Amino acid sequence: ILSLKISKTSGATKNTNNPTIIAINKIFQIGFFIFLCSACTQPKTAAPAGKTDTLTEVKQATLPLPDTSYASIGELDYKIDLTDSLQDGTLTDLRDEYANVPGIFTFRGGPRRDAAFHGTVKGEPDSISVDWCFRTAYDGRKSDFGVWGGGTGWTGQPLYVCWPDSCMQQFQKRSPALLPSFSKEEIIVGSLCGKVYFIDFQTGDSSRRSINVHNTIKGTPSLDPTLNGNLYVGQGIPLERPFGALTLNLFTHQQTQVFPADNRAWRHWHAYDASPIRVGDFLFRVGENGTIYKYRCEQNELKEHSILRYRVKGKGAPGMEASMAVYLNYGYISDNHGNIICINLNTLKPVWYYNNHDDTDASPVLEITDGIPYLYSGCEVDRQGENGICHIVKINALNGELCWERNIDAHRVRYHEQTFDGGIFGTPLLGEGDCSELIFFNFVSNTPAMAGEFIALEKKSGEIVYRTHLKWYPWSSPVSLLNEHNKMYVFTGDTSGSVYLIEAATGKILYTKRVGNNFESSPVVIDNHIVIGSRGQQIYRMSVW
Repeated sequence: ILSLKISKTSGATKNTNNPTIIAINKIFQIGFFIFLCSACTQPKTAAPAGKTDTLTEVKQATLPLPDTSYASIGELDYKIDLTDSLQDGTLTDLRDEYANVPGIFTFRGGPRRDAAFHGTVKGEPDSISVDWCFRTAYDGRKSDFGVWGGGTGWTGQPLYVCWPDSCMQQFQKRSPALLPSFSKEEIIVGSLCGKVYFIDFQTGDSSRRSINVHNTIKGTPSLDPTLNGNLYVGQGIPLERPFGALTLNLFTHQQTQVFPADNRAWRHWHAYDASPIRVGDFLFRVGENGTIYKYRCEQNELKEHSILRYRVKGKGAPGMEASMAVYLNYGYISDNHGNIICINLNTLKPVWYYNNHDDTDASPVLEITDGIPYLYSGCEVDRQGENGICHIVKINALNGELCWERNIDAHRVRYHEQTFDGGIFGTPLLGEGDCSELIFFNFVSNTPAMAGEFIALEKKSGEIVYRTHLKWYPWSSPVSLLNEHNKMYVFTGDTSGSVYLIEAATGKILYTKRVGNNFESSPVVIDNHIVIGSRGQQIYRMSVW
């Protein structure tokens, strides 16, 4: 059963005639470029945005969004603790730090979590081949949540980096972990076996020794966009203590900081699946302990500046597995109670609140249209019980007003003595090229049990354009490729280990094949190459032809 609800307001105060908001809608950005380093060239590949040895720093003239709160935050209890009162928490630099990094440094590429990268193909692609397969270790230790093994789980996205010469020189001088196959192009991935791996992008060989963090990694690490050598890693399942979040220095190949269980948290589950994001001099990390952490980055170390804890009045504190999206000085989070909250990153004070009904693990996605940021999100069928509704929403990200809501039936099922939720787990994919008016979702219907779909919706109305059935349910996030005629294609995987090449405009499956063991993780795309991990012990590089 499908239904569409159009609303001009949510619980937020209606403010469409506010001159401040009108002014915000007219914010414009100007840029000029400062070129550093020399170009990195690789055979047979065309450099996408960021894949270059030239670090291009874009200076953007931007204005902060207003320090305001809408009536909807009256639904929340929250507490802000200022840890460092001597340092001003105002974000003085609102540029996108990830816009011109030489690679893919965080989950879905940048602060908008909009997959700010795409692949390129020639002509009409119709096949997928495996270039190499890297094998991880296997961890057979038993936790309270079973054995986690190896490979990668949700979200498990690899990072890709083409190191500039300045970094290569530091690695050669300082790192004790380099292997003979170490090169400029590198894949970095956190594994369920509790290790961080470094892989030569071209050959699939180990590029340096792995780093053992001793606990399962389920989420996506984040590489500092200033190229200071910091890699931020969250642990997902406790097998040893301490358990929490880490900073690794890749120049010295050492763990430099650990952030263990936080006794101040309102929820006592101290895992970190979300991928941290840097804005100016601050790093923001959200935890499954219901806390948003704001750190000042000083001399390559993180120093806690302030924290936000929150809950809906009368309810327990929720945890956050989704990664925070950011637009200027506003951050957007979703949690496992279905709350979507906008916070002012200058103060950590909530700006608006929206109730999207059920567990929301997929990271929200932002898109700017006519100067206004819009947020897309979708929930699961978890807390609703066996039968429920996946609520897909488009929200005005400035004030929390609902633009549209698409409701789709989904189910929670038991299969082989395990429970599997329905709805959305993968982060949405914004259409581009010939599909610029569409947005795409991997969808778990569980009708019948374990069934999944690839769905296209119109951005303006939320109307469903098509629903393409997949062999099994998908948790992975799809990625896009464009050909020379600006025609969009989609690569995605499902939890049976099948991969798909889909014509984005029609939903037609051009190619599918079972390759691995459960592609629960999200991929990255570089040129016509895909790097994705599986729940076996394999990390694959594939090519779309």
